[in-house]
Amino acid sequence: MTRPLLLCTSALLLAMLGQQAMALESDRQKPIDIAADELNIDNRAGTAVYTGTVEVDQGTMKLRSSRVELKRAQSGGLSSLTAKGGNGGRAYIEQQPAPSDPLAKGWGNTIIYHAGERRVELIGNAELHQNGDTFNGGYVEYFLDSRQVNARGGQSAQDKSTSGSSDGRVRMQLTPEDQQGSSSQ
Repeated sequence: MTRPLLLCTSALLLAMLGQQAMALESDRQKPIDIAADELNIDNRAGTAVYTGTVEVDQGTMKLRSSRVELKRAQSGGLSSLTAKGGNGGRAYIEQQPAPSDPLAKGWGNTIIYHAGERRVELIGNAELHQNGDTFNGGYVEYFLDSRQVNARGGQSAQDKSTSGSSDGRVRMQLTPEDQQGSSSQ
């Protein structure tokens, strides 16, 4: 009984993630590994919720959080992934944008990956390390393909409040080009 359930769960997960996994072009064809303490699937709603210590890996992409919810699009592929940190902690995501680039690393109380747009939102206590540069604020948005970054002091694209950082401002630290190769990022 357990084996058929495991096979059905695996098939559903693969159908949900489809070709639009949250990884770079080079990572898209690699297997997706998800480990968690618990899994709840709702076929009607098209969701899978992983809780506990959740680890999602695909190629160079790694996601760590205490809760991950996957939502299926009408087409059957992945629509979005929402990760939440637990117990006051933040969720974490990393990926290597290109073979010669350092890892891009992101933290947030909530991380939302929009598969169709290949866009990541870091919400609440947000931080992004990209190519030696650091962005901090209540809200950081990162476009995987263009590597464009938008940041705000509030916790969402619409929130202009000061809840994102101690003074409601975005903080950025830029690394000079000649030091980027020696950066630990």
